[in-house]
Amino acid sequence: MRIRSLALLIPGLLLIRSGQAQSLQDFEKHVTEFKLANGLTFLIIERHEAPVVSFHTYVNAGSVDDKSGQTGLAHMFEHMAFKGTETIGTKNWPEEKKALAAIEEIYDRLDAERNKAFRADPKKIEAIQAELKTAIDKANSYVEENEYPGIVESNGGAGLNAGTAEDQTTYFYNFPSNRIELWFLLESERFLHPVFREFYKERDVVREERRMRTESSVEGKLVEQLLSTAFAAHPYKTSPIGWASDIENLREPEAETYFKHYYVPANLTLGIAGDVNPAEAKRLAEKYFGRLPAGPLPPIVHTVEPLQLGEKRVAVQSPSQPFLLIGYKRPDQYSKDDVALDVLSDILSDGRTGIMYKEMVRDKKIALAAESGATFPGGKYPGLFVLFVAPNQGHSIEENEKALYGIIDGVKQNKVDAESLQREKTKLRASLIRQLDSNSGLAQQLCFYQANFGDWRKMFTELDEYNKVTADDVLRVAKTYLVENSRTVAYTYAPAKEGAK
Repeated sequence: MRIRSLALLIPGLLLIRSGQAQSLQDFEKHVTEFKLANGLTFLIIERHEAPVVSFHTYVNAGSVDDKSGQTGLAHMFEHMAFKGTETIGTKNWPEEKKALAAIEEIYDRLDAERNKAFRADPKKIEAIQAELKTAIDKANSYVEENEYPGIVESNGGAGLNAGTAEDQTTYFYNFPSNRIELWFLLESERFLHPVFREFYKERDVVREERRMRTESSVEGKLVEQLLSTAFAAHPYKTSPIGWASDIENLREPEAETYFKHYYVPANLTLGIAGDVNPAEAKRLAEKYFGRLPAGPLPPIVHTVEPLQLGEKRVAVQSPSQPFLLIGYKRPDQYSKDDVALDVLSDILSDGRTGIMYKEMVRDKKIALAAESGATFPGGKYPGLFVLFVAPNQGHSIEENEKALYGIIDGVKQNKVDAESLQREKTKLRASLIRQLDSNSGLAQQLCFYQANFGDWRKMFTELDEYNKVTADDVLRVAKTYLVENSRTVAYTYAPAKEGAK
């Protein structure tokens, strides 16, 4: 399966660095997999071409696991990731701990007064808010800014970052191979003794991020409206950034609760790729990560999206470049139709060979861009097969939508020719194999497949699944899923000009 947000695959050749073709049997010789007693899974990939190592920590939880009223909480961990521990990032931990506790005591009083609703005293709220600001400033005064990333960088680390999606949260960076033990220490301490310092400062940063990426972005608003319209019940209806009012009211104790539920060892997969000795890595894993207490796996999302009984439409007013975004309901990544949907998507819009590009951009020139995505916004649960179009100047949303449905009708009525089918299957296989050229990409993808399918080898066996897709399969999934009843259409429209009748 290919999720578009993950599928910006690493450039490279279809060969490993030694110049030899790579098979699963060859690759298995370089992978060491083990699980600690607490349930934490490690994947060690040996590649000794350069004295560097890439580390990838995959948490099998994302925004889909946010509780109602706490949307955006999973994303907060991306911002809290490298704030430090009880020994890193603080000038005086005993005093900082007291100051952090004082913040929550004041915040509890603020929430209690606000919860009185119409009986709340505005002057009392204002006074408590001022007290809260003073307490937050005091706690922040104990923070040793950027000490954790500073340790990483001063030891040759690079690419320190984190990411949040609907189904996952990831943390990653690279180290010289002679600093491997430092990574084991730093990363394990983050999970063993996390301190969510500067939580409310980062909450404000996240709120501003939402303002910039969603509220001030026509594409962001369009995606948000598509999801909230397409999904009536399932949490895929909310993007990882969360709703503004939820972000503004997130509390640090809620983050602690989330961490205890979802950041248990059994819900983590760690990938290490590069110049690494597997036996030494296993020893260090036991020494450092073996300290993490075991815990039960968190629950999956039990909400099932109800059957959609007809087309849904939503319009977003915008004076800028018009956009059209269409989503069709599709099954999850575990469906037997998953790979056929990937192939269908690439037949529709794989660069200049895709039907959408050739008909709408190249020939009719009614669109500036036309793309599709087989898996959106996530794959762990049933989601959407999406189509995106940016109309060309002088051409309307309606004209492009009509042309798009004509293309869809075509793939539902006519089998794709053998040459086109083979070309797209070859490209899909190539895009997966390319990841073998990058330590970071390799660690990322192996963790993804291990966490989602229980076996990293799925990345290789999926190649065979692509090869087995037939023209009949593509025709069948197009007829089954690209249907009006399961369609949601989101589009922009220009506001009426003043004085217009």
